[in-house]
Amino acid sequence: MNVASLLSVKGRDIATISQERTVADAVALLKERGVGALVVTSLEEPLAGILSERDVVRALAERGGAVLDESVADLMTRDVTTCEETTSVTDLMGLMTARRIRHIPVVTDGHVVGVVSIGDVVKARFDELEGEKRDLLDYVSAR
Repeated sequence: MNVASLLSVKGRDIATISQERTVADAVALLKERGVGALVVTSLEEPLAGILSERDVVRALAERGGAVLDESVADLMTRDVTTCEETTSVTDLMGLMTARRIRHIPVVTDGHVVGVVSIGDVVKARFDELEGEKRDLLDYVSAR
């Protein structure tokens, strides 16, 4: 199974925000879209960074409520870990675990074509295990 399989199930919708917007705007968008991270864009780059709920919570804990008035650019992660549609789910799990990240933009030919989360990976793996279980039960019961 690869990342393209995950995207075919979850869809390719990408929640984005401009790096000039405020963190308060980002928090509202995270809630509105029901996502845990936003792809950050700029005039120069379609993938200038990524901003996650975790980034916001850490900044709030360190700097207090004033962080909500800061720009997304002040909080975003600029060195974004990405993957490709051909990346295997196993490799994706390893990448997420090694880098301790929960959201990874999927890039094809320099364009963001989706975002996968650890929840997407867990769901795919669970579905895969359920399928294997069904197959084994069918095999055993057919004897």
